[in-house]
Amino acid sequence: MSSGIVQAAYIVAALLFIMSLAGLSKQESARSGNYYGIAGMTIALLATIFDPSSQGTTWVILAMVIGGAIGMHFARKVEMTEMPELVAILHSFVGMAAVLVGFNTFFNPGEIVAETPEIASTMHTIHLVEVFLGVFIGAVTFTGSVVAFGKLRGLISSSPLMLPHRHKLNLAAVLVSVYLLTSFVGSESTFALVLATLIAFAFGYHLVASIGGADMPVVVSMLNSYSGWAAAAAGFMLSNDLLIVTGALVGSSGAILSYIMCKAMNRSFISVIAGGFGTDGSVSSSDEPQGEHSEISAQEVAELLKDSRSVIITPGYGMAVAQAQYPVYEITEKLRSRGIEVRFGIHPVAGRLPGHMNVLLAEAKVPYDIVLEMDEINDDFPETDTVLVIGANDTVNPAAMEDPASPIAGMPVLEVWNAKNVVVFKRSMNTGYAGVQNPLFFKENASMLFGDAKESVDAISKAI
Repeated sequence: MSSGIVQAAYIVAALLFIMSLAGLSKQESARSGNYYGIAGMTIALLATIFDPSSQGTTWVILAMVIGGAIGMHFARKVEMTEMPELVAILHSFVGMAAVLVGFNTFFNPGEIVAETPEIASTMHTIHLVEVFLGVFIGAVTFTGSVVAFGKLRGLISSSPLMLPHRHKLNLAAVLVSVYLLTSFVGSESTFALVLATLIAFAFGYHLVASIGGADMPVVVSMLNSYSGWAAAAAGFMLSNDLLIVTGALVGSSGAILSYIMCKAMNRSFISVIAGGFGTDGSVSSSDEPQGEHSEISAQEVAELLKDSRSVIITPGYGMAVAQAQYPVYEITEKLRSRGIEVRFGIHPVAGRLPGHMNVLLAEAKVPYDIVLEMDEINDDFPETDTVLVIGANDTVNPAAMEDPASPIAGMPVLEVWNAKNVVVFKRSMNTGYAGVQNPLFFKENASMLFGDAKESVDAISKAI
């Protein structure tokens, strides 16, 4: 395969990646978006393998077979509830790949062909900067993604790590890294590169560890952006145009998604990058009860729904864990057949991954036109007869609006308490992922339906 055909294949692959992102932006075209992405990656891999400049093709193919087999195994095995941590750990692989590529190209830079020694020297300096930045970004992405995986998996506490003078420590890490960059470029010191890598590992760990559980969906999207920039950096080091374009697409789209989510949550985008946003470490809302709660049975909920004219369902991660989306769809269809208006209200960070709830509902065949975002449905709660809060906690917590000292203060939430009746599906009165008690549970118009969400919804469906 000639180099011209390879470059043409790269252009086609890049266009398919752009079409993939465009398709994934809407539920109706998401399946096509996935197909475009698969086609683009297939073309990119084949073009890379048969590139005349490629070496060790046998080893590359062997690595692809092994990696593909492992990927297919975990893709088939993973549950939808485990998708956030799977995405996080995959980001870590990209980060570590950038680190390894950086060290490899530093120790084996290859021959620089230039018209004059001055140009060659300049190109070598640029290469050293690429190596340093690629390694630094990759190391931050690696440890940050590992911490995100640990938090989402429950291996690490979801509470933010509140070290004294944490922002000063972050600033010191950046300043020292800038000094090491100048030292590395000037002397090509292996020690400077290794030290910067260790600092970046610690920096990435601290950035994500300082962020609380309620904001993890934004963190995952931000790490997606980091992994894209790490891939782009690897592309510069390897002089691979497609890797640069692909990394830039992933990096920019991840950053845009993070910005949109931060805006929707009333968070500072800059604070996401700085780490430790959304909380100052004080927790004014303890996990102690704030009043008396009332309980309700599945039969009573069924009667309540049958007497309603409008119903809104607000799902959360608990619905995903219980895999209750299918019986929820059955209830939806039964109520709609009775002429009852049923809609879904989705918070931007419902679940632990951007769009997590939308995917679950689409998987259960819930019609797209009744699945609405928070901004589209929040004003309708006062005219709603019944709201079903299924496995959600922090996203329907009025403390975000009523308690300025709360760790989730200022975060827009679904104002379900404005409805006539609210039924909360939970296993117990424990706090949510953010560790903040929810005053909603103790309001006069709220009732608690305890138990497994799927079993509860099944019982309601049979009663209807």
